[in-house]
Amino acid sequence: MIPAQALTSALIALLKVVLTQLNDFNAKIVTLFESIPDAELFSSLPGAGPHLAPRLLVAFGAERDRFASAQAFMSYVGIAPVKEESGKKRWVHWRWSCPIFLRQTFVEWVNQSRRFSPWAQAFYQKQKRAGKSHQTAIRSLAYKWGRILWRCWQDNTPYDEQKYLAALACKKSPLIKLLGANDIESHPLAQA
Repeated sequence: MIPAQALTSALIALLKVVLTQLNDFNAKIVTLFESIPDAELFSSLPGAGPHLAPRLLVAFGAERDRFASAQAFMSYVGIAPVKEESGKKRWVHWRWSCPIFLRQTFVEWVNQSRRFSPWAQAFYQKQKRAGKSHQTAIRSLAYKWGRILWRCWQDNTPYDEQKYLAALACKKSPLIKLLGANDIESHPLAQA
């Protein structure tokens, strides 16, 4: 056996061990996640799925008084923008001092939510039509989702897409105009 083949065989054997361990970890995560009372709340989030729901639950934790407001949570996670000014100049930038993995988790989930939530996709498209970049539009959507999710967490109430769409309609939100009746009624979550 030539050295390259021997090395490749050894690496394959190591990868098999790592994959076995990863499968064990994933099974333990599922078991632990399902045993936590807030699991239903985070499982209800559009697009969270089996990988992002546990990560979001960890971001929030179990102590409801940990964050006094949605703004405090969003600042901690890193999705609230930082506003600075000096003299007559003002600028807004990405928050650098935050737990990067939690921010990444939140942003990944928000991007996934667009596939499962008609208002989230409409909000994103509105931002894009206004000339915002993909990242800026996602950050804006993350900020909006942050307030919604914080309220669900505080009230210990799973997210309900139809209830939120009804609230948008009551407030005469411009997002409702962007959503056609077909978008709402034919959406997979609308039939649940």
